[in-house]
Amino acid sequence: MEQTTGPDCIIVGGGPAGLIAATYLARFRRRAVVIDDGQSRARWIPVSHNMPAFPQGVSGRDLLKRLREQAERYGAVLRQGRVDQLSRADGGGFRAVGAGFELTAPAVILASGVKDRVLDRPGVEQAIEDGTIRLCPVCDGFEATDREVGVFGPLDRALAEADFLTTFTDRVTVIPDRAAPAGTSPCPGVTVASAPLRDLELGGGCVAALADRTRLTFEMLYFAMGNEPQSKLAAALGAACTDVGCIETDAHQQTTTPGLYAVGDVVDELNQISVAAGHAALAATDIHNQLRKGSLGSG
Repeated sequence: MEQTTGPDCIIVGGGPAGLIAATYLARFRRRAVVIDDGQSRARWIPVSHNMPAFPQGVSGRDLLKRLREQAERYGAVLRQGRVDQLSRADGGGFRAVGAGFELTAPAVILASGVKDRVLDRPGVEQAIEDGTIRLCPVCDGFEATDREVGVFGPLDRALAEADFLTTFTDRVTVIPDRAAPAGTSPCPGVTVASAPLRDLELGGGCVAALADRTRLTFEMLYFAMGNEPQSKLAAALGAACTDVGCIETDAHQQTTTPGLYAVGDVVDELNQISVAAGHAALAATDIHNQLRKGSLGSG
């Protein structure tokens, strides 16, 4: 097992939040190591049209490539892998262990993100990548303007998301994951399907086959199934988390465990890259300042 004791900061997660934090730290002349398992949800973005400075849009994969190049340009170290265990190191700081490596550092940034809940059906991942299935109306609701849109998920969550989508279209159908109670009354512009979802037919579009044999065709279908914050490493160190599992932080993105920071989707339920970028700047700057004072990794 490789043992390295040199970094100033270990960053867990190579999505936008982690990579932006790495760039800031590297430009502060700090040694930052990013451990990335390649599962950033940003990879699924077909084209982001609300990413600052990309008026024509940018794909998630292209954005990640650019962010990796930027971080490496200033000396950040990016390595593929997964942190399986994060603990306090002897003498202070943190010890991160994964397959084939062991790292210690005075500070850690958790940029571990969230895992979206999606239906386990053939073709779902490809449908997300091509924009037929969507996960975030805050990100891409504009692209639903005047289109035929479905929303699948638990009734309360799906109705709330459908209501939000009426900003863009009055052709929204909620498909509940189980039969809706009699008398369910959606807002104007939203209808509730006659029966729960039985199956999805994907490929060149989206057809929802319902339990009563009704078939509904949509130009795009939103999954309103929620997500799972990847906060187990933080919880194992005693860091406070919300009821839904998001990591709690202070104004500088430091958790309730000193020296442990969290940024991006794992912190805030408004899962936006622009929010993640702000978190990354705050955390990296505070780590740099605390290292200058000798306040991190001392016990």
